[in-house]
Amino acid sequence: MFSKFKKTAKKQEVPPEQLIKVEKPIPELPSTMHPPEEKKLTAEQQKMYLSVLNHFRDPELKVPCEENPEGEEAKKEEPLSEYEKAWLTRECILRYLRATKWEEKDAIDRIVASLAWRREFGISHMGDENGDELKSDQVAIENETGKQVVLGYENDARPILYLKPGRQNTKTSRRQVQHLVFMLERVIDFMPVGQDSLALLIDFKEYPDVPKVQGNSKIPPIGVGKEVLHILQTHYPERLGKALLTNIPWIAWTFLKLIHPFIDPMTREKLVFDQPFPDYVPVDQLDKTYGGRLDFTYKQDVYWPALISESRDKRENYLKRFQKFGGVVGLSEYDLRGTHEEMLYPPPK
Repeated sequence: MFSKFKKTAKKQEVPPEQLIKVEKPIPELPSTMHPPEEKKLTAEQQKMYLSVLNHFRDPELKVPCEENPEGEEAKKEEPLSEYEKAWLTRECILRYLRATKWEEKDAIDRIVASLAWRREFGISHMGDENGDELKSDQVAIENETGKQVVLGYENDARPILYLKPGRQNTKTSRRQVQHLVFMLERVIDFMPVGQDSLALLIDFKEYPDVPKVQGNSKIPPIGVGKEVLHILQTHYPERLGKALLTNIPWIAWTFLKLIHPFIDPMTREKLVFDQPFPDYVPVDQLDKTYGGRLDFTYKQDVYWPALISESRDKRENYLKRFQKFGGVVGLSEYDLRGTHEEMLYPPPK
C-alpha cells in the first residue's frame, strides 16, 4: 500500500557560510517566487459558483452553531457574522465546489457544516483578538518544544507548516487537536496573494532533547487520527497542496496503513514519502536539517510571540480590506490579502 514509497531521502549538506540565521517566521513571500496562475472557470462552473454564492448572500440565511447538533441545539441557528462573511470568499466557495466535484447542493451543505464546526470549535471570529474562543495562550504549552512551526515557502509559493511528532511534549489530549487547528489557521494567515493551499513537512525523527512524557506518543491513537483526518478533509478542503514525510518508523507505516481507508484519494496523491525536501522547497526557504540554508533553532520566547504578532497583523490587513471592498460574501482573497488600491476581482452583482 505504502511500501513502494519507502525510500531514503538523501540529505544535502549546505556549507556553513551559506546558512541564513532565522528565529522567526518568514513574513512575506520572496519576490523571486510566484504562485501558479489560477485556472479559469468554464461557463458551467461559473454558473454553479454564482448559485452557491447567492445562497450565502441571502440576508435571511441562518446557520447551525454545532456541526452535529442534537436536541435543543438543533434549533439554534444564527445569521452569518462579519467574520464569517470574510471567511466566505470567492476562493473558499470554489474550494468546496472542487472538493464536491462541482455538486452545488453538496458544496452548500459542506460549507454550512464547516461554518457550524468553526463556531463549535471556537475559531469563527478570525483570531482571538476578534473573539475566537480558541486562544493562543491556551495552546502555547503545546508548542514549547517547537513541534509545529510555520517557516518558509515551497516551490509553488505555499507556506510551510513543519510537523515534528518526535518533539511531542504532552500526552494525548483534546488540546493537541486544538493546537493543530490553531497552527493550520496561522499558516493560512501566511498565504501570499494568489495561493490558497499549504505544504506540510512531517518529520518523525526522535529528538533526545525532548523529555519523554507518560501518555506521550508521536503516533496518535486511531480515534484521534480519524478526527484529525475528518477535520482536514471536511473543513479544510483543497487546502493541502503537498505533504512531505520523512524519517518514517515502522510504527508510523503501520498507522498510515490503518488510516489509509479514511484518506481521501485526492489527498493520497499529495503525499510524498522520504524524498529529498530540496526537490520541493527552495534551499533558502528550507530548514538546514533537511538540506536547506535556514539555520533555525526554535526558541519559544522568540518564535511564538512573533508568530502571534505577525499573523494578527495579516488578519488585521485582511479584515480592513474586507470592509473597504464592501464587507460582503464572495470577495476575492486576491484582493483581501493584497496591498493594491482597486479590486481586481469585484464580486458579481
